Amino acid sequence: MKLKKTLSYAMLCLTPMAIMSCIWNINAQIATGIYISDVDNLRHELKITDDYFIHSVFSEAPAKFMKTVGGFYTIEDNTLNVKLEFNSDHQNDGVTELSIPILREGDKLIFKTEPELVFQPMESLEQELDGTWLFATRGPDEGQERRGEENPRKTLKFLLDNRFQWIAYNTETFKFSGTGGGSFSSEDGSYIEKIDFFSKNDSRVGATLTFDYEIKGNDWHHTGKNSKGEPMYEIWSKR
Repeated sequence: MKLKKTLSYAMLCLTPMAIMSCIWNINAQIATGIYISDVDNLRHELKITDDYFIHSVFSEAPAKFMKTVGGFYTIEDNTLNVKLEFNSDHQNDGVTELSIPILREGDKLIFKTEPELVFQPMESLEQELDGTWLFATRGPDEGQERRGEENPRKTLKFLLDNRFQWIAYNTETFKFSGTGGGSFSSEDGSYIEKIDFFSKNDSRVGATLTFDYEIKGNDWHHTGKNSKGEPMYEIWSKR
């Protein structure tokens, strides 16, 4: 039986103004977007939709991946509660849920953690491939079996506001197989990634990869060469 662990952080509201701020922010909806906080030479990047949350941590100079966690979330009593689908440190910490005290100040999102993290939203930039995608199968599409939502072995791609991230994981065993992310563009059938972090090989940071894409119904047909220079044809389905 898999034991569940929850990571909690204490939040202190000591002054009248702080108390009012806490009350004002209870159950406030977080706006969909990318949020950035830079602390102690580490970049904390949040990717948030109306129900999904990813928090990745990496160093830009020198390039080094630190960790990533993600899953479905709710907000209650000014606390962000996340039921994780993946945790890159699960083998060491066993954490499957997060409870993070939060505040909102204007468009800022604040994690009342140690250290405190103040996240600023990035500029919104809408592109054709924006959304969350699950790897379905290798192409071409010839009616072969697909890896769907019910399969615990997943590879997720999250694209929003010029930022992308892929994560390979297993929701039953919490085995983490890898992640990578950075900036992207998708226009007129050309999809370009610039790598800012890569869990398997930090030396790949800074590389730019160019692919072709075509949207067919709810499928993204992704073709080109992978990070090893090998030909690839992947089909991703909208989650």
